[in-house]
Amino acid sequence: MEYMMADRRDEPQTDFIYCCGAITEVLKSGSCQLHSGHKVLFLIIPGNPGIVGFYRTFMQTLHSMLEYRHPVWVVSHAGHCVPPDSLDMVEDAASAAEGDVFGLNGQIEHKMAFLRKHVPRETSLVLVGHSIGCYIILELMKRNPELKIIKAIMLFPTIERMAQTPQGKVMTPVLCHMRYLAYLPVFLLSLLPEGLKASLIKLVFGSIRSLDHTVVQPTVGLLSGDCAANAMYMAGQEMRKVLERDNVTIKKNLEKLIFYYGAADHWCPVQYYHDIKQDFPHGDLRLCEQGFRHAFVLDAGREVAEMVFKWISGDLRT
Repeated sequence: MEYMMADRRDEPQTDFIYCCGAITEVLKSGSCQLHSGHKVLFLIIPGNPGIVGFYRTFMQTLHSMLEYRHPVWVVSHAGHCVPPDSLDMVEDAASAAEGDVFGLNGQIEHKMAFLRKHVPRETSLVLVGHSIGCYIILELMKRNPELKIIKAIMLFPTIERMAQTPQGKVMTPVLCHMRYLAYLPVFLLSLLPEGLKASLIKLVFGSIRSLDHTVVQPTVGLLSGDCAANAMYMAGQEMRKVLERDNVTIKKNLEKLIFYYGAADHWCPVQYYHDIKQDFPHGDLRLCEQGFRHAFVLDAGREVAEMVFKWISGDLRT
């Protein structure tokens, strides 16, 4: 079942689909349906919350720098979106619960199912992961080594020891032991009028001088209640399950991987960059020199997209 929202021709289009029984939003720049003539797809796997609207500026900039030759898609995490009025959060509650689709492993299986159903097998992929999206990409490489991956860009990768990071130490008790208490303020915020929510979000983001205002509306959607609850549930599992770095998968795919670490990232300390650099001295490992924040989509989506294009342009064959 699919629901498409009409957009202007030069704007990304939004599809709502059911994948693994859960509502999924896909934001598409370029071709909305792939066929055998499409040789390359850029697919963005978001961080948490996995809301596609946060990546609008990033994907549009990347698409334009590619001179519109290759489609660029962003796929949400299962349940990290507000479904249209005609659709529910889950298509089949029993199957969604059985597969724990909102959990971390369920989200990995969700991306594998999305690729199987919506991307032709012969399509080559440039995967762009952000935060936990990088962990998901490594799992995709591990579980489906037949994927035709040209490059995998790992932006601010949370691929190891998340609970031991400065931010993890603060958030693990909240996400793992007090998650239901955290639902209460989200529920109360969800009752507010949309305009008031937007004003509050702008107030919270007020300290960000160059805020990308396209992120305001997606953040309003996050306060819908169910969306935030699903994001917190996934985050709690991240704290418990993202432990040791998967060196085996990294080694097998090293020539395809580009890692970009933040210089002041509380979810991924600089020490993690030095550790992986020591383990993989010949890998393409980069440390941010621009001062970009972990949540780069808030104010630097355009700049990061331009940077990513420079990294991968030589690997594309038109």
